[in-house]
Amino acid sequence: MLEPDSTRVVPTHAGPPGGLDSPHALQILMTEHWSLLAARSLGYTEAMSRASIFVAALSGSVIALALVGQATDFGDGFVAFSLVLLPVVYLLGVSTVARLGQNNYEDAVWIQGMNRIRNAYLELVPALEPYFVTSHYDDEKGMMQSSFAMPQRPSLLQPFLSIPGVVAVVDSAVAGAIVGIAALGLGLGTGGSLALGGIGFVSSLTVFILWARRSIATHVEQLVVRFPSPS
Repeated sequence: MLEPDSTRVVPTHAGPPGGLDSPHALQILMTEHWSLLAARSLGYTEAMSRASIFVAALSGSVIALALVGQATDFGDGFVAFSLVLLPVVYLLGVSTVARLGQNNYEDAVWIQGMNRIRNAYLELVPALEPYFVTSHYDDEKGMMQSSFAMPQRPSLLQPFLSIPGVVAVVDSAVAGAIVGIAALGLGLGTGGSLALGGIGFVSSLTVFILWARRSIATHVEQLVVRFPSPS
């Protein structure tokens, strides 16, 4: 029988097994921080790709409509071709806005995670707080400060400066064009077609705005706040 080696050293923890006092806590926090940064970068890449696909499809459709319009003298053939092509472009725009909204929610979750990690950094070294320009609170106010580098809410025009807002406006213009061309095909004249096209544009944009407000409110309710901002 072999005797057990009494000289073998059994590994033990160099510090407490859990908590921020653990010797591995900082390394784990840094790894998670970089993972969240990588996830945000992938989200930005996908958002730009989806927006580029929509713009490319819209540009190609406009060129195709111009060629068909010249060939058919903007007659019934042009109207029929437009009402087949433009709804497809509009649906592509709707799916793009929906996916960009999901990307924004995912980005908000990654920002919340980084704010929590930043809070842990300050628990480890409280003296670092004056050097952080982003927030270490994971509520809506803290996430806004980390996203826009401002403690207050962005302006009312901010949604239209973002990629989903721009795509929604352009896609609503496509909706207006669909309604206007359909009215033109029904013989309502230029004035009636422009009026109905404007109504289609406003209606589509209103639906996008209401959908975005509802989605944002739902996402805010789903956020779990662990480190709220001081009142």
